[in-house]
Amino acid sequence: MPSWKYSISDLNPDKTAIASGRDLRIKPKAAREICHYLKGMKLIQAKQVLEEVIDLKKPIPYFRYKLKVAHRKEAQKFDAGRYPQKAAEEILKILNAAEANAEFKGLYADNLKIIHISSNRSRRIRKYIPRAFGRASPYFRHLTHIEVAVEEI
Repeated sequence: MPSWKYSISDLNPDKTAIASGRDLRIKPKAAREICHYLKGMKLIQAKQVLEEVIDLKKPIPYFRYKLKVAHRKEAQKFDAGRYPQKAAEEILKILNAAEANAEFKGLYADNLKIIHISSNRSRRIRKYIPRAFGRASPYFRHLTHIEVAVEEI
């Protein structure tokens, strides 16, 4: 069993709470764009944004992986965007876990701000699909690690 560590250190344990999701079956590119968009938001606002993404009401702006990504009419102040529903659901679960950890520590959920949220590529699960003439082609399942740290302001 691996022992996981966080990429952020020197947190005040009285004012912060952390949560993580390991080996989630979401694409690293979508997770990276969501994390980039949510960093610095208040926790309540971030959860509301993710629920709107799941309902296809608000797109997530794509800044790094925006090649051939369409413009969205709901987009404001950015060009390219998508609705990564599966990644948004998984990150919403992690934000709920961070909120529960903060409430367990005695922090107020209304005053929580996301000070650190990151996504990292995990391993790939390799599978094969049969092809003609006895050949086979590989395809991959991508896994992602997500870390969240919230602080009471």
